[in-house]
Amino acid sequence: MKQKVALVLGSGGARGTAHIGVIRQLEEQGFEITSISGTSMGALVGGVYAAGKLDEYESWLRSLGKMDIFNLVDFTLSTSGIIKADRVLREIKSFIPDQKIDELPIKYSAVVTDFKQKKEVVITEGSLFEAIRASISIPLVITPVLKSDTVFVDGGVLNPVPTNRVARQKDDILIAVDVNSRTPYQKPVVGNQDLGYFEKLTNGKLSEFQKKFTALFPAKVHKKGNAGVGYFNLITETSSLMLSQITKLILAMNPPDILIEISRELCGTFDFYKADELIQAGRIATKEAVKKLNKQEPVS
Repeated sequence: MKQKVALVLGSGGARGTAHIGVIRQLEEQGFEITSISGTSMGALVGGVYAAGKLDEYESWLRSLGKMDIFNLVDFTLSTSGIIKADRVLREIKSFIPDQKIDELPIKYSAVVTDFKQKKEVVITEGSLFEAIRASISIPLVITPVLKSDTVFVDGGVLNPVPTNRVARQKDDILIAVDVNSRTPYQKPVVGNQDLGYFEKLTNGKLSEFQKKFTALFPAKVHKKGNAGVGYFNLITETSSLMLSQITKLILAMNPPDILIEISRELCGTFDFYKADELIQAGRIATKEAVKKLNKQEPVS
């Protein structure tokens, strides 16, 4: 009889791609995922898995190079964010049709933040893609979702690893995945990726946007001539620091039976073209975490 699992997938941009490797490894080791809850990228991967479409999503993600990622990013110079994220979700919808959350074969919830009411919202019904879009709205990076009088932003603002929001069953165990861990990172061996090729391909377009963006948000130069911290870097780094601290508190209050930790050094926020490496990192971290559990007393 397979061990049932209530799985919680945390937020973390492209590092959330490692969630795919986590799921694959858990299944290979005989676990049965009976419920899933996610925040931000965790809500996306968890939702796709709950809909039974992880194979299609993984195949598509592995096929993307730097230029593909760039072409999927719909930049906007809005005061509430620089990316709309509509284009990438349209692309995903082209091979994964939208579904109602309460009709999914696996119990699923997406965590979002109600910016106006300053509270956490757990979505357990309605459109899967609407829930995902709300949960991935990284403040000041991806534009928020406006619905009636509500403004929804990234669920990670209040609950980056929602161990207290996943549906539980008798005899299941709770497994949480933190993709913002402060653990050191050792690069796994994966297939060859021609990064130089993609660098050359995207260099022109990236520098064009960078010039426009830098004109609006210039980095200051220190007296010694060293470049200061740019706008985008500042947002992602400070967000990561906050996520790390909030995660510690949440995991202390609602500790999982197994905690799978993915280093924040794994990749940048939008390095989705590194799918092979990210998925492999998820597999490796899961193997290690399960190995530790097996050395302890059985979970009852």
